[in-house]
Amino acid sequence: MSRVIHNFKELQFFSSPRNNIKEFQKLFKDNKKVLDIGCGKNSPLMFITSPTFCVGIEKYKPDLEAAKQSQTHDEFHELDALSCKEYFGENKFDACVTFDVIEHLTKEDGLKLLSDMEKMASKRVVIFTPNGFLPQQGFEKGDFQEHLSGWDIDEMRALGYNVIGLNGLKSLRTEHYRLKYKPQALWAIISYLTQWYCKTHPHQAAAILCWKDIKEHKP
Repeated sequence: MSRVIHNFKELQFFSSPRNNIKEFQKLFKDNKKVLDIGCGKNSPLMFITSPTFCVGIEKYKPDLEAAKQSQTHDEFHELDALSCKEYFGENKFDACVTFDVIEHLTKEDGLKLLSDMEKMASKRVVIFTPNGFLPQQGFEKGDFQEHLSGWDIDEMRALGYNVIGLNGLKSLRTEHYRLKYKPQALWAIISYLTQWYCKTHPHQAAAILCWKDIKEHKP
């Protein structure tokens, strides 16, 4: 299966996913083979052209089947995030990424996942997650959408990651990054305008984009 590159203009204007694509794109510019852990059914990688080959990992079968249908990745595996290193081995990908995944794990399991990703990637690890703990329940039983941990800027920097803020001001959003206020069209624009400030002031941002260049840390 070869993935289909979707036009990011399909995304709603001023929406966070659309605004974030350019920032994600920069981090995969020189990475040809990427492992997307917990890819879900609408991974941002489906809008990014630079990786030559993308492998999607997902344990929630309905989302996995939807991703296959949309051809979001070149290859798929039904796997738990914490089983990936054992399954693939070390240094098998240029980059490993999780978009809104690590917060669904306990802190202990999240730290293990970061360690595993840093072993599987030869160049870069990329993490996108809410800024701090954001309470969230699942939509239905067994969908793995409940948040079990929070990850903040200082913690990620202490782990060796670069961090910028995304999704505009944290104070404007609630669970699932939904806007708190109405009319939502107006507040989407306001959130968009705060994105530029939050990028360099991530403590105020709703979400954080973190990356570590592994080649600088490996012997």
